[in-house]
Amino acid sequence: MFTGLIEEVGRVLWIRMTERGTQLQLKAPKLAPAVAVGDSVAVNGCCLTVNAYRGEQLRFDVLEETLDRTNLKQLRRDSPVNLERALAAGAPFGGHFVQGHIDCSAKVISFDRTGEDYRLEVDLPADFAHYAAYKGSVAINGISLTIAELLEKSFAAWIIPHTKRHTNIDNIGAGDLVNIEFDILASLRRPISGSPLRCPSRRTFLSFDSITSAQSSIN
Repeated sequence: MFTGLIEEVGRVLWIRMTERGTQLQLKAPKLAPAVAVGDSVAVNGCCLTVNAYRGEQLRFDVLEETLDRTNLKQLRRDSPVNLERALAAGAPFGGHFVQGHIDCSAKVISFDRTGEDYRLEVDLPADFAHYAAYKGSVAINGISLTIAELLEKSFAAWIIPHTKRHTNIDNIGAGDLVNIEFDILASLRRPISGSPLRCPSRRTFLSFDSITSAQSSIN
């Protein structure tokens, strides 16, 4: 379990096929001395297991499923990656519950500055739209953010300057692929109709008829 609060932006040393499968080696001066073999680390939001470390370097095995579903397949030497260690018992809890299980990867539509802040708009694949909730949390490249706008085929989150400076969001642009993990709690709020939760346009009230209709649709 993670929180979506990035501890360090590491750098890719190499990612390649070996006799053990695909392996990823990173430079992480802050995290490497604090982990052990077998520890979980979120890399761009993907939960990976440390299989070796030396000095400032960490090494991970990467499954084919992980490569297919995430942007790790696009990593190259010196690519910046967001890193977070698994939440320790008793540690302060910020952000939101992040499992490290990426739902999908999606393209950035725009990343624009507005005043002192930044608006990030990301494509919302139709197969995953029902997991998105207005004002629900979402992890983008492992960063805990809030869905501020839920649009027809996309969603937007606002980024404060601190987050931009201290994560690899600082390096993305339109067309780039980002990893998405929708909030496990928000996904449980999926409406019975199956449509995503959008910003309410008017106040609505429950009635006996609406409850009866909902129960009938379940049966």
